[in-house]
Amino acid sequence: MEFLSRFASALRSSHTPSLARLSREWVIAFSLSIIIVASYLIAFAPPADFPAGSTVRIVHGDSVPEIAEGLAEAHVIAHPTLFRVMLRFAGTSGSVRSGAYLFEEPENLLTVAYRLVAGDYGLPPVRMTFVEGVTVREAALQIAGALDDIPAGDFSQAARAYEGYLFPDTYFFQQGVDIDAIIMVMRSNFEKKIASIADAVDASGRPLSEIVIMASLIEKEARTSEARRMVSGILWNRIERGMPLQVDAVFGYIFERATYSPSFADLKVDSPYNTYTHVGLPPGPICNPGLDALLAAVHPAETNYLYYLTGKDGLMHYATTYAGHQANQRYLK
Repeated sequence: MEFLSRFASALRSSHTPSLARLSREWVIAFSLSIIIVASYLIAFAPPADFPAGSTVRIVHGDSVPEIAEGLAEAHVIAHPTLFRVMLRFAGTSGSVRSGAYLFEEPENLLTVAYRLVAGDYGLPPVRMTFVEGVTVREAALQIAGALDDIPAGDFSQAARAYEGYLFPDTYFFQQGVDIDAIIMVMRSNFEKKIASIADAVDASGRPLSEIVIMASLIEKEARTSEARRMVSGILWNRIERGMPLQVDAVFGYIFERATYSPSFADLKVDSPYNTYTHVGLPPGPICNPGLDALLAAVHPAETNYLYYLTGKDGLMHYATTYAGHQANQRYLK
């Protein structure tokens, strides 16, 4: 009995310091965990003045540091440096998508970062349809009326050099999209469409620039596939004979108006696009043609006609001689 009593006493004395030490270590570890979790929550938590219900725009071309600072200034995130580090470690530093983001309620930094990388704008895209033959000027007015923060004049100035190469189609754009992004999407679509008829363009023996200019004239002058191919054949015939094209549609482009029934004064206007005073194609497209007009430009009808007009009956009337063309003018009355 005495042996057992001494053994129990020794056991108690040997474990008591160890249990106390473990208890202290557990308390320290638990406290550190609380501090870490609290720090995490504080660092990743949205700012107290988060702009709930507001839209914040990310500008195309801005760097991650610029975006982070902009988000901090807008009170969307509290720690821009942490935002940058998180994107860098995730390997997505160059993948933040531009556009307008709606923040209906406060969101933590992780959620904000995910939305910007995923392009989760929180806004429905704007559906826009550009009809065949739309000009840059007309597209600019349409865009300015549908998308915020894009003045028509700014788009016209930026896109003027791409007249003819912005493919008319239906597009979906986010509010806040910038001009360069719109142009890039429309230009990319044009390249895809041209790639589908690349063999025909090559077989025509004419440079793409001439095909696009001719297609823009055809787009404005004819409405059906058959008429477009016939007009194409006539206009190429006139070019081969050194005759002025005398296309009335160019005056709508010159004077920036939808209608183009030129007056006698208009026919003498000093413009390189005036196809009455200049021989050959205009210096550039007068609109953005669709695929059917592009196909007509590379597949013209084989014809001896040199003249055409659209009568009040809505039909095209053709002639091989100027006398025949004058006779057809009865359809204009």
